[in-house]
Amino acid sequence: MHLLNRITLDPNICHGKPTIRGLRYPVETMLELFSAGMSIEEILDDYEDLERDDLLAVLSYATRLSQVKRIETALAA
Repeated sequence: MHLLNRITLDPNICHGKPTIRGLRYPVETMLELFSAGMSIEEILDDYEDLERDDLLAVLSYATRLSQVKRIETALAA
């Protein structure tokens, strides 16, 4: 299974935010854990129903989101 297939969007789960396999674990939360310095192994120890590929999918999803061509900034009025 392609890693990005593990990231799901469902308006009935977590208000439509991207989650891991519909398990109500938002991608955002996992990224916050990574940015706080947690390793994949530490996260997996805390969330027993997640798999290593789930967390790799989170990182892959974040990478895709950051691959924008250009970001427009609003001008202050």
